[in-house]
Amino acid sequence: MIQAVYIFNNQGKPRLISDYRNLDVQKSQEFLKETYNLIKTRKDNQCNFIEGSKLLGGSNTKIIYRHYATLYFVFVVDSSESELGILDLIQVLVESLDKCFENVCELDIVFKCDQVHYILNEIISGGMVLETKYGEVVHAFNEQSKIK
Repeated sequence: MIQAVYIFNNQGKPRLISDYRNLDVQKSQEFLKETYNLIKTRKDNQCNFIEGSKLLGGSNTKIIYRHYATLYFVFVVDSSESELGILDLIQVLVESLDKCFENVCELDIVFKCDQVHYILNEIISGGMVLETKYGEVVHAFNEQSKIK
């Protein structure tokens, strides 16, 4: 199960937080800081999978991330999830954002956060994957945009 999705910039400022665990704000902030601290020390040529620290749940939790330009897309998952499947899901999310916002950037995520959450909710709901085809996500987003 997917436990959380984070998008943060190179300085560690969160741009999107979607936590599917029932945590208080303080604990969620600790998890975010711990996740960023684990990722920021890694080199670009290292693997994109990290087993979680004790704070994140130990070996039962994995951090899977991709770094695009100035943004880190991070999924915190339990051990039942496939690392390669989650990397593919990150790619679906990034391609969907890119198609919906035409070359997505950090400012799009900050100022259009409700639309970004809508796109993420088309892909994931309650920690479970709903859609893996970015074309379907973009189509749903475009149909939703017509309603407004």
